[in-house]
Amino acid sequence: MKMPESLSIVLPAKNEAANLPVFLPKLLELYPQAEILLVDDGSSDDTAAIAGNAGVRVVRHPYCMGNGASIKTGARQAKGEILVFMDADGQHDPQDIAQLLAKLHEGYDMAVGARNARSHASWFRRVANKFYNKLASLMTGHRIEDLTSGFRAARADKFRKFLYLLPNGFSYPTTSTMAFFRSGFPVAYVPIHAGKRSGKSHIRLLHDGLRFFIIILRIGVLFSPMRLFLPISASIFSLGMGYYAYTYLTEARFTNMSAVLFLSAIVTFLIGIVSEQISSLHYKNIE
Repeated sequence: MKMPESLSIVLPAKNEAANLPVFLPKLLELYPQAEILLVDDGSSDDTAAIAGNAGVRVVRHPYCMGNGASIKTGARQAKGEILVFMDADGQHDPQDIAQLLAKLHEGYDMAVGARNARSHASWFRRVANKFYNKLASLMTGHRIEDLTSGFRAARADKFRKFLYLLPNGFSYPTTSTMAFFRSGFPVAYVPIHAGKRSGKSHIRLLHDGLRFFIIILRIGVLFSPMRLFLPISASIFSLGMGYYAYTYLTEARFTNMSAVLFLSAIVTFLIGIVSEQISSLHYKNIE
C-alpha cells in the first residue's frame, strides 16, 4: 500500500492498559512509518507506560479532560499532513484505515468509518444514533450516515480550522462532521464493523445523548441558522393563520392571540436573518 507523505494516527486513551498490548502491535505492523500518537487522558493504570514501551509517542494530560480534549491535543501535537483518529480500546480495526485514506486520495477532506447497525451495543443506541443522523442531515442539508463515529481520517490543515468549536466531551465527531459539511469541505463515508470494547464505556447515554442533541442544534445554527429559524417561523405563522381562521369563522373577529402569533413568527424570522449574517463571519477565515 502506498503511504501518504506524512501520516499521524491519534489515539485518545483512558485506562486502556488491558487493550493496548493486543491493539498496538497490529497498528505498528500495518503502519510502521506513521507517527502514532497516544494521548493519555489522565489514566490511573499503565496505559502510558505500555504505549511508551511499544515505541508509541505519548502525550499525557495531568487529569481527565475528556475525549474531545484528547482529540484537540492530538491534532495540535501531530506532525502529519493527514490525521487518523481511532479509539484505543480495540473497537476499530487498523486494516480499515486504508479505506479511509483511499477516500482522501480521491479528493475528500474527511473520511468517516460508518458503523453498521450491529456495531451498536444496544437497540437504544441504534435508535438514538439513527435519530441524530436524521436531525444532523436536516440541519446540514447533507446525508450523514454515522454522526458519532470516532474513527475518521482528515486533512490536518482543514481539521485544525475547527478546533475552537470542538467540545471537550464525547461529541467531537458530531461537531467536526457538521462543521466540515457546512464549510463546503467534502466528507465521505466508508462502511465498517466496529467490534465490542473490553471494559465499560465512558459514554453516559442520557447525559451525553442530550449533549449530542444540543450540539447538533448549536453547530447547525452556527453554520446555517435559517434551517432552524425558518421552519419555526413558518410553523408559528401557520398556527396564527389557523387560529385567526377559526376565530373569524366562529366569532368574526381578529384576536390578540392571533396578533401575538403573527408577531412571534416575524420576530423569529428576523432573528434568523440576523443570525445568518453573523454566521457568515465564520467563513471569513476558512481559507
